Amino acid sequence: MNDTATHTPKQETPEKPAAYPQLRLRRLRAAPWIRDMVQETHIRVTDLIWPVFVTEGTNIRQPVTSMPDVERLSIDLLSEEVKEAAALGIRAIALFPVVPAEKKTPQGAEALNPNNLICRAITALKKSTPDMGIIADVALDPYTDHGHDGLLRDGKIINDETVAILCQQALIQARAGADVIAPSDMMDGRIGAIRKTLDSAGFQELLLLSYAAKYASGFYGPFRDAVNSAPFLKGDKKTYQMNPANGAEALREVVQDIAEGADMVMVKPGLPYLDIITRIKTTLNIPTFAYQVSGEYAMIKAAAAQGWLDYDSCLLETLMSFKRAGCDGILTYGAHHAARLLRNNY
Repeated sequence: MNDTATHTPKQETPEKPAAYPQLRLRRLRAAPWIRDMVQETHIRVTDLIWPVFVTEGTNIRQPVTSMPDVERLSIDLLSEEVKEAAALGIRAIALFPVVPAEKKTPQGAEALNPNNLICRAITALKKSTPDMGIIADVALDPYTDHGHDGLLRDGKIINDETVAILCQQALIQARAGADVIAPSDMMDGRIGAIRKTLDSAGFQELLLLSYAAKYASGFYGPFRDAVNSAPFLKGDKKTYQMNPANGAEALREVVQDIAEGADMVMVKPGLPYLDIITRIKTTLNIPTFAYQVSGEYAMIKAAAAQGWLDYDSCLLETLMSFKRAGCDGILTYGAHHAARLLRNNY
């Protein structure tokens, strides 16, 4: 019996990583051409979604005082602004209605009116700018006299009865011509119910963008001014919007909504929740959007107005942070301005 020696390959000793002064990371930053070439993250105009506020009337342009350079626009003026957005390369808008106080009711009945403001706006915009993607918000807060996203009974938001109304709201928006239905209400089970309703009515191809991780945030204040829900809101939304302290819960929400038929998911607000965006994208690798909400936008604008920061550079820096975190699309009130900067190779 011959003993055969076992050959053990020689273990290679890994080379020690280069260090200063051999390694000088600033070499890759020395000139614009090399900085551009090795840039890891890029933002495009087509990544941007412009949130807009539509109001009743004709030739109406109302500034939102808590959101500099943002206006409530009547359908005729909004149609012209959306044409300009399309010319800049923006491919999608998110549409929010300013519902008159006299049309707000406990049940949010105006949400189910096929001729309501949002439906008329969708139809008009699809005629004037047919290639613009229109994202329609599904929630009751613009329509209720208590300012909540669902039905309020004995101080509590009623989930299942609210979902039944949201399904009908989604259906009338689909019939008006919306390209994306975006439930922002945070009721349990609404994605599956809306998907079933849309499919049964022949809208199997209509996209669903779920506000899956929408936090009970202090950054929504200017938005509520814009849609005139702030004076009507009774209490808070903490029983249905998420606790800002929770991250794993966001993944559960997203997994549930994807299982129910959502095509895309939203994280809202944006900057305070970049970690949530990254966790969703890296864990599930699904289309992930973020909303740079009104309070985030207003902070940057207010600081710029005081001369404390440069608006252009800070706007693009924040948008880049969303892309770096994993966003596929970004809702921002600065979409017009960012589009111009990007087209001018800012």
